[in-house]
Amino acid sequence: MAIVTMPKKACAINPLKMSQPIGGAFAFMGLRGAMPLLHGSQGCTSFGLTLFVRHFKEAVPLQTTAMSEVATVLGGYENLEQAILNIYNRTKPKIIGICSTGVTETNGDDVDAYIKLIREKHPQLAKLPLIYVSTPDFKDAFQDGWEKTVTRMVDVLVEPLAVKALRDPMQVNVLPGCHLTPGDLDELRTILEDFGLQPSFLPDLAGSLDGHIPDEFTPTTIGGIAVDEVARMGRAGWTIAIGAQMRRAAEAMQAKTGVPFRLFERLCGLIPNDEFIAFLSEISDRPVPLKYRRQRGQLADSMLDTHFHIGGRRLAIGAEPDLLFDLSGMLHEMGAQVTAAVTTTQSTVLERIKIPEVLIGDLEDLEELARSKNCDLLITHSHGRQAAARLKIPFYRAGFPMFDRIGAGHQLSVGYRGTRDLIFDIANLVIADREENHQPTPDSWRTTTLPVRSGRRSFIDPTERSIA
Repeated sequence: MAIVTMPKKACAINPLKMSQPIGGAFAFMGLRGAMPLLHGSQGCTSFGLTLFVRHFKEAVPLQTTAMSEVATVLGGYENLEQAILNIYNRTKPKIIGICSTGVTETNGDDVDAYIKLIREKHPQLAKLPLIYVSTPDFKDAFQDGWEKTVTRMVDVLVEPLAVKALRDPMQVNVLPGCHLTPGDLDELRTILEDFGLQPSFLPDLAGSLDGHIPDEFTPTTIGGIAVDEVARMGRAGWTIAIGAQMRRAAEAMQAKTGVPFRLFERLCGLIPNDEFIAFLSEISDRPVPLKYRRQRGQLADSMLDTHFHIGGRRLAIGAEPDLLFDLSGMLHEMGAQVTAAVTTTQSTVLERIKIPEVLIGDLEDLEELARSKNCDLLITHSHGRQAAARLKIPFYRAGFPMFDRIGAGHQLSVGYRGTRDLIFDIANLVIADREENHQPTPDSWRTTTLPVRSGRRSFIDPTERSIA
């Protein structure tokens, strides 16, 4: 069991975490026809917008109430009113999602009251959903903003099931955590549909930020789940929550509609996916398709092929709690040692990471720990590239933002296939680094291929055989 500790230094140096309002805005981008709106200064919004555009290489809708120093002191009602009216008149959104920032939270703006006054003053806004989420950026982190926003969506948009209404046992709600990419959501959708299930994702980034070119330009989000589809989620037979951060949203869904939920804290690795596939077979009353039995065999074989390169590695990982738990759990099962772990915020899963200590800190902390622990592989987002260069160790990019590589939105880590591709990428990174630095292959990494037994390849433990 890991002990979670806080740093004692006065400020963050080379921050690891992204802010709460950015996480909240990110969740709103999974709704169709949405316009996320940050209630704060222009700088707060432009910084987040830059990260999103560089990460996805796409046009990203994000607006601001453009609070000045004077407006902040006097209150942000007029700025919020003008922003909502401009967005409504110019972009015709289906929904406006409003996230607070540190500036307006410090001043104490009562945004819920502002929205009520704006609706009374402008009747044309009566049917337009306006969802406000309190996301001060002086506390918590990206994952917390996502969690609060999705929970708020459930509270506001999902309609309770009518007394005599029937549930559809084949309809399934999926509440994905912010650590999953649009590519992950596409993979999950395919898996669920192969079991005959009809998934509804909230939010659905695979529809809005998967990199497709729309037929015509729209100033709002170009895809995602529609507001009316969110309203019907109470008719589902099950809710599947992915990541510990989604427990609150799943509990809110159950409390409001009675839909039971199953939480999967991670979907990267062999055992977690076995449990996931078995659950889908159970609720759909269908056998596991042969393609997933084959993919499971491919993952098991890839684990055999790559554990000589990954096993024994000393890793340093910096990520949001759910992503940290996901990656560290899978790599621990591959025989790697996570000796340095830094995260951004508190979470129930941190104590279960198989490492003595998890530090809530920044990239400077991660670099110092990696150096002191003699780590030979660094995993974090793109802001960690300079640390990896100074440490002279391989660097695997994971999380948000990833702005110096192409295809971040399609990176895959869930399911048998996603786990297989992830461990191939990490193993190949290790191999390339060894070749670049002209390091000899350790004898313990040499494999011996033996005859096939019961359809599976076996090998001899290097420590139990002589090496020619």
